[in-house]
Amino acid sequence: MDNNKRPDTMERITTPELAQKFIDEQVQAVREQVKDGKVLLALSGGVDSSVVAALLIKAIGQNLVCVHVNHGFLRKGEPEQVIQVFQKELGANLIYVDAVDRFLDKVAGVADPEQKRHIIGEEFIRVFDEEAAKLKDIRFLGQGTIYPDILESEKGIKAHHNVGGLPEEMNMELVEPVKLLYKDEVRVVGKQLGLPENMVERQPFPGPGLAVRTPGAITRDRLEAVRESDAILREEFANAGLAGKVWQYFTIVPDFKTTGIVDGKRSFAWPAVIRAVNTRDAMTATIEEIPYDVLHKITERITHEVPGVNRVLMDLTPKPTGTIEWE
Repeated sequence: MDNNKRPDTMERITTPELAQKFIDEQVQAVREQVKDGKVLLALSGGVDSSVVAALLIKAIGQNLVCVHVNHGFLRKGEPEQVIQVFQKELGANLIYVDAVDRFLDKVAGVADPEQKRHIIGEEFIRVFDEEAAKLKDIRFLGQGTIYPDILESEKGIKAHHNVGGLPEEMNMELVEPVKLLYKDEVRVVGKQLGLPENMVERQPFPGPGLAVRTPGAITRDRLEAVRESDAILREEFANAGLAGKVWQYFTIVPDFKTTGIVDGKRSFAWPAVIRAVNTRDAMTATIEEIPYDVLHKITERITHEVPGVNRVLMDLTPKPTGTIEWE
């Protein structure tokens, strides 16, 4: 049996009862796999890795070591938030790794999206291998892989860093308890595990982070432009009451410039593209209609507050034909 294929008979997890059954099964499976070993978990702070963390804590307790890597592609304020929630509030055994320069140097000059994903995925494993070497008895690597990651990687749509980006030779065995679940099922399991609502309903975020929202070769100034424009978008969506109504929303800053006028002078700068989609399982997605007054306010703020951006666009492409992310 293919362990990466969801059985046709597997019932969708839609109720607390089904979620509890899944939790009980996975706790037992993890204990049988890991035994007395220790698991090093890639903890991004997103929904998937947070649910995996809660599952592994239930299964193996203090034999879980969480590692949060700041690769430089996180959203504004995210590293600080992860430390606050997981270390200070939840008391997790958390190791924080500042690897911003390391990752940016690795992808410097790389424009091909699949190559960027592979580089970031391989570098993630290198970082975890290094952290594991500092500890004792680490033989397992935990990941928040979910089923759409596997499907898209296998079909050649795009290589997710935790699937297609993995190196052929690894020093650790993978532990992936939610890899056969869709995103909506992961949320149901998270709620049953008792995770806070704001964590379970947190907007999805790709493993390579903002690296896939800066198409083309990444530069620090363009990366900062997408980080700042994304923060404005999220703030205004929250102010307008859209945060809980739209499944995923973000900005992209592509690698081309347009002519504009800023403060009465000619500007040659990047556009920022808004993408807002709704979906149930991330395999298909529809476009969310945003009120024009909200879009006008977002445009005004981005073009006046984000250095290097002079234009705001809206992506109206559903999935298919587009994917949710641009890369």
